[in-house]
Amino acid sequence: MIWKFIGVGVYLCVLLAIGWAASRRMKGLDDYYAGGKKLGFWAVAFSARATGESAWLLLGLTGMGAALGVRAFWVVLGETLGVMGAWLFMAKRFKRLTDRYESLTIPDYLESRFADEGSKRLRLVAASTLVIFVTIYVSAQIDATGTAFETFLGVDYFVGALVGFAVVMAYSIGGGFLAVVWSDVFQGALMFLGLVALPAVAWASLEGSLTTLLSHIDPSLLSPAGPDGWTVETVAATVGLGLIGLGFLGSPQIFVRFLALKDTAEIPKGTGVAFVWTLMADGGAVLVGMLGRAVLHQPGADMVGNEGVLGNGGQDVLPLLVEQTFPAIVVGLYIAIVLSAIMSTVDSLLVVASSAAVRDGYQKVFRPDLSDDALMAMGRRATLGLALVALALSMAVALVSDNRTVFWFVIFGWSGIAATFCPTVILSLFWRGMTARGAISAMVTGFAAIPIFKFGVSKLAGVGPVFDALGELPPAFVLSGLAGMAVSLGDAEGRARLKDVDAALDEASKP
Repeated sequence: MIWKFIGVGVYLCVLLAIGWAASRRMKGLDDYYAGGKKLGFWAVAFSARATGESAWLLLGLTGMGAALGVRAFWVVLGETLGVMGAWLFMAKRFKRLTDRYESLTIPDYLESRFADEGSKRLRLVAASTLVIFVTIYVSAQIDATGTAFETFLGVDYFVGALVGFAVVMAYSIGGGFLAVVWSDVFQGALMFLGLVALPAVAWASLEGSLTTLLSHIDPSLLSPAGPDGWTVETVAATVGLGLIGLGFLGSPQIFVRFLALKDTAEIPKGTGVAFVWTLMADGGAVLVGMLGRAVLHQPGADMVGNEGVLGNGGQDVLPLLVEQTFPAIVVGLYIAIVLSAIMSTVDSLLVVASSAAVRDGYQKVFRPDLSDDALMAMGRRATLGLALVALALSMAVALVSDNRTVFWFVIFGWSGIAATFCPTVILSLFWRGMTARGAISAMVTGFAAIPIFKFGVSKLAGVGPVFDALGELPPAFVLSGLAGMAVSLGDAEGRARLKDVDAALDEASKP
């Protein structure tokens, strides 16, 4: 057990050292919120992938691999398509436009793109919705931190959550966006190596072929449709799994990294890195789950049978497989890898939410005279305040719910951010007719549609099971985009204000 604690301790000390080093490089507001817009492709690619994955990759997707088998590869396909869509078709346009508008945040960009500097309504809507869903998303990550400490180390759930929370606060508040990106590179590398190495070692320990062992456990694990075949609900669920990647097409915590690139020449190189990382890490996570089902059913395994492997929604399969496969010193490394997935998302989200609350909400709307130094100090306080709210939410959910899983808890927050922002960002890059009123309508519709589909439509008789299988993101995403287009088409006044948008989009779309 001592080796496990040593591994975690070294990892946490590295994060604190990164935060200290980044704080020494902090020179101004653009460093705190955008890394000075001087980042290279390695940093942005690894940071974007580490931030985009979170606890659901190490605990949630591995659990899906154990529970669903081959069917979980639909998520890998969806993720890969989403990541490549963002890098290939959106990143260059977005980078050029944000440079043109001198934007530091996503609300900055939206306000300039839609010429809404006067009313500030678009900025306020963007900042408010971002803060709400980011808080939910961060609370899911804090919950996962407590689960990881409890599962791997036997530490009390609440103590583990508080320890992880304290470390993230220490380095992200001090070092800002720069510390977040540097730590993401370190953590993203750990995640990638861990998810590539574990399947290789576990596969070598199998007594027989993987397909044969899984077919004996449950033949449906080898079917892309699952145990019921291609029913209406199965098709809806498969589409829902494949469309999880929609969240990469404009979510602020991802796109702020494109904004921070030093120039567009970095994008083609970053695209290759992002593709390899996504395919190998996500595919490795599903294989971990499938191999866990096989390895942990073999004679002599410490945990035989479905109950242990699929307990807690399947999200215990990675720690169980690591314990079965590796010596204690390597187990300690895997604890650090799981914490990497969690903390790399928490820090990014908190900096994004802090910038939305303080810079986009308070300073730009109410106190334009506020100095950069005062704004940075307020941003640090806001980061802590939002984190405390997320901590309280995660603790409350843990106290009242014993039946939650990391995957679906995270997906709700992820879906909320994606449905609110992605359709608006996509339309802002590719449709000249999008207006500020249209953007506000799209964001409000996406924001409201997530809880409506999650808690309302999915409970209806008849269509409810289909929408429940599909998930809340795809229908909310579609409604958001339709609302933005419909309102923009009727907004002659808003289109009249966009006199410079044609030149900006023409410049952004150049090869």
